[in-house]
Amino acid sequence: MDEIQLSAAKKTVIGIQFLFVAFGSTVLVPLLVGLDPATALFTAGIGTLLFHLVTGGKVPIFLGSSFAFIAPIIAATKEWGMPGTIAGISAVACVYFSISFLIKWQGKRVLSRIFPPVVIGPIIILIGLSLSGAGVDMAKTNWTLAIISLATAIVVLTYCRGLLQLFPVICGIIVGYACAVYMGVVDFTAVKEAPWFALPGSISNFHLPEFAWEPFVFMIPVAIAPVIEHIGDVYVISAVAKKDFISDPGLHRTMFGDGLACLVASFLGGPPVTTYSEVTGAIQITKVSHPQVIRIAAVTALVFSVFGKLSALLQSIPPAVLGGIMLLLFGSIASVGIQSMVQKSVDMNKTRNLIIVSVTLTMGIGGAALGYGSFMFTGIGLSSIVAVVLNLVLPRGRK
Repeated sequence: MDEIQLSAAKKTVIGIQFLFVAFGSTVLVPLLVGLDPATALFTAGIGTLLFHLVTGGKVPIFLGSSFAFIAPIIAATKEWGMPGTIAGISAVACVYFSISFLIKWQGKRVLSRIFPPVVIGPIIILIGLSLSGAGVDMAKTNWTLAIISLATAIVVLTYCRGLLQLFPVICGIIVGYACAVYMGVVDFTAVKEAPWFALPGSISNFHLPEFAWEPFVFMIPVAIAPVIEHIGDVYVISAVAKKDFISDPGLHRTMFGDGLACLVASFLGGPPVTTYSEVTGAIQITKVSHPQVIRIAAVTALVFSVFGKLSALLQSIPPAVLGGIMLLLFGSIASVGIQSMVQKSVDMNKTRNLIIVSVTLTMGIGGAALGYGSFMFTGIGLSSIVAVVLNLVLPRGRK
């Protein structure tokens, strides 16, 4: 995909488009947990650039605010306050670093044993399908705008040629936003009141986190689910870009880069970051997987975080406009999981394969949750653990 020859201007436009895709989720997480959205944009940009530095600039992945930590952060804040919770997020980085060391030590042998195609396939499918609810929730706030945005993206992707075909997401957002302005559903008050230039609050009033053991220990098990999701996302982007990022630069490097980004986020007062499937879906659609484009998206996030009016203008985009685009992006991720199982010749006539795929998808789509006290395993994390355990314990060879 990155063999497509693009000028600097085209790469810049596509990079901005990718940030638009990630923007809604990146600022939504801090809004839900009580953090500064501008800081979340800043830490997403810094974290993505650090990730690319660690991985040698080879992996086209964007890191944004992680939804997996919404409930844990809210629970930890009630118990230890926001300063202690932010410091506890550093535990997430420790988990990533530990897994990175394990993979470096054991190599691909441990991966092929724990994460064969029959496990990775349904996890990739769930990464797309588990996000579909968020896309629908955003779209149903105004189905007219959502359908207009979705239809525009589909028309551009299907019928347009040349340069325009590379920008279905931006075209969908522009047309949807213009219709929203015409319908009078866009509130420009925040744009008028926002300053032209302002550093994110956590940066301008920076102080070291108040470290405490309790929130630190609390966050350790919570990080297991994002670690498994990270592995699935790296497999996804490998399939989309048709390159083996598991071997080069290596999963241990991608894991370390993600952990380093989380560590920096905790020091700067932002939410933990994770690999963004939304951007992977945009890569799948546009067929542009050059890592430089992702770095442009990261730099754009940094710019948006300090230009108050520009950031406020983006936040004024109605959720339904972004939701219509998400309906296309999330489905494309699920299709990659199906494609990977077909390409790896996963034999669904085998009883063990049928069981693994069936139980994994049912628990993930059904919203199963298991936990003790305030700690819960849900969604992709729980389903991934179930898939790994079933793969390890079920007998092989029987059809």
